[in-house]
Amino acid sequence: MTRIAAVHGALAPYRHTQHEITDMVARTCLPEGTDRRVLDRLHRSAKVSSRHMTLPLERYEELDGFGAANDVFIDAATDLGAKAVRGALHAAGLTAADVDLLIFTSVTGIATPSIDARLVGRLGLRPDVKRLPLFGLGCAGGAAGLARMHDYLLGRPDHVAVLLSVELCSLTFQRNDASMANLVATALFGDGAAAVVACGAGRPGRPDETAGPTIVDTRSHLYPDTGRVMGWDIKDSGFQVVLDPKVPDVVRRYLADDVEGFLGDHGLKPRDVTAWVCHPGGPKVLEAVTEALDLPDDALDVTWRHLADVGNLSSSSVLHVLRDTLAERRPPPGTPGVLLAMGPGFACELVLLRW
Repeated sequence: MTRIAAVHGALAPYRHTQHEITDMVARTCLPEGTDRRVLDRLHRSAKVSSRHMTLPLERYEELDGFGAANDVFIDAATDLGAKAVRGALHAAGLTAADVDLLIFTSVTGIATPSIDARLVGRLGLRPDVKRLPLFGLGCAGGAAGLARMHDYLLGRPDHVAVLLSVELCSLTFQRNDASMANLVATALFGDGAAAVVACGAGRPGRPDETAGPTIVDTRSHLYPDTGRVMGWDIKDSGFQVVLDPKVPDVVRRYLADDVEGFLGDHGLKPRDVTAWVCHPGGPKVLEAVTEALDLPDDALDVTWRHLADVGNLSSSSVLHVLRDTLAERRPPPGTPGVLLAMGPGFACELVLLRW
């Protein structure tokens, strides 16, 4: 099994209240003179109190086109990613020279050379480090990245792998776009990063109380005829969000069978799970998850608190929830946990943990 040695989160530098962000969106997305009551209602119903942004709010009104936003993404993602990886390695008691594989996931910007390549020299990683940049997984990218890291370490159990997620969602907000999908996205998404350090079963670790869980197994499920439920349309202005209001219905239709089948293969039932590490897709999605899995009212408290404090950080969020679960609500040792996230495809990623 793969042992999670450390999880470290980092947030973009500018923190603003939801009300301040709503005012910025009204100025940049709504036509002059438009009634903003729908926007205000959407932003209130998101249950987000504050978010971190890559730029000062006034700078978003100046971003002109995809190129300008993506240039900001490259610089900021490299800085924030370096901070997250350094923090995770320090917490794990490892150095950059120990890393054998660096996985990078993001869906909010593009770069060639990729962000992971730009970090090798900056962080002092070995020049023979293996790299795996992932794009397009969206909110599921943190869970999928853990799964692919586990796959690698099963084959190379003496290695150390790092997963880095950086999502600068505010740079994708579309100016002059009053569509419901864009207004919902501007209500939910924030900017942040997270890094996970993991070791294969053959590499000695620190058997102390700060050690993370082990990954027992993973599962992916791509749902039929859901390609337009969530994703991007790539426009001259950048990433235009595709967000179907039927997402909670898809969750209700498929998730319970996925989770029950996954756990059943290990002789477990949902009631055996001592902690659910769930991506904060938004209030309606979290309500659908709770209903589909028949969870206790407090099962997703850590996720709800993360949503309120910093919003949805796309692929980074589920890793922040994992960090907070370990820090604030650590389950009994040896008990099972489930980490889950959903994203474009439409797809679900499940990771079975042992605390």
